[in-house]
Amino acid sequence: MKTPLDWGTFLQVDMRVGKILLVEEFKEARNPSYVVTVDFGSDLGIKKTSAQVTQRYEIAALLGKTIVAVVNFPPKQIGPMMSEFLLLGAMDETHGTAVLEVPSDVPLGTRIG
Repeated sequence: MKTPLDWGTFLQVDMRVGKILLVEEFKEARNPSYVVTVDFGSDLGIKKTSAQVTQRYEIAALLGKTIVAVVNFPPKQIGPMMSEFLLLGAMDETHGTAVLEVPSDVPLGTRIG
C-alpha cells in the first residue's frame, strides 16, 4: 500500500465520467497504445489521451464505453500528441489494463468522489 492520503488531498483529484467517442492506433508511441477521444459533457468538452490498453482491448471494444478519468492533471506531451486526461484502469499484468466503467445512464461529466 502507498502512503495514505488525507481527505483534502483526495478531494483535489477531479475524476469524471466520460464516453469514448473515437479510438485510434497510436503508431508513434514507444509502447503499444491507442489515442482515445472522450466526451466529458458540456462543461469539460471533448479531450484526448494516450492509453496503453491494447493488450486487453481491440478498438471496437472500447467505442461507446462510459469510463472514469482524472481530468485535472496538466496536459502532457506524449510523442506528437498532447494528453489531456488520465484514463483510469485496473492494472492486470496477465490480461492487460481493464478500463474502469460506470453504467451508461450516468450523465457525462459526473464527478466521482
